[in-house]
Amino acid sequence: MINLDELKFDEKGLIPAIVVDAITKKVLTLAYMSRESLAISMEKGLTCFWSRSRQELWLKGETSGNYQHIVSITADCDGDALVVAVEKDGPACHTGSDSCFTRPVWESEELREFSLEGLMALLEGRRAEKKEGSYTTYLFEKGLDKILKKVGEESTEVIIAAKAEDKKETVYEIADLAYHVMVLMIQAGISLEDIHRELASRHVIDHKVKQEKMTK
Repeated sequence: MINLDELKFDEKGLIPAIVVDAITKKVLTLAYMSRESLAISMEKGLTCFWSRSRQELWLKGETSGNYQHIVSITADCDGDALVVAVEKDGPACHTGSDSCFTRPVWESEELREFSLEGLMALLEGRRAEKKEGSYTTYLFEKGLDKILKKVGEESTEVIIAAKAEDKKETVYEIADLAYHVMVLMIQAGISLEDIHRELASRHVIDHKVKQEKMTK
């Protein structure tokens, strides 16, 4: 562990803190910490920043309930920037988005890789900035009832394809269902992390049950 005196705060006494999700590694936000807010963060185990706009300490989640529980804080090689890994209680962005970074600027067609996190970010972007002609935008504009209807329809299509034992068609329909479920997740404010944590908790329970059965 480095000494805090080794950190380099700027002329305003601040150091940039890049907040990332400890589970998905997604970048959530960029904020600034003062020496005092860093000390509070370490003491409470919750992110506390210095608000440059309000010129005051800002404990994330104090008013919204969207606390960020700190897993680790790491400084870069120069000691003038921090990465704060957190487990969060809710959206990181004041807009209600899971991350503040939802507005694509540029992306290489050759090098980009598909990921569920990337798709969720794209869907969040479609909700935040309505793109004309986008099917995703159309779903968000129609609202929850339309999204739920599509989830129901795609669930039926999966059942039909699986019953026919058509693997290719089943894969296709499951992909359609997954997409519409993710749209529903965005609409309902549910993140991939929420699902990850729920599945992880079930895995622990299942593991315990198996152990109990083996010892009887």
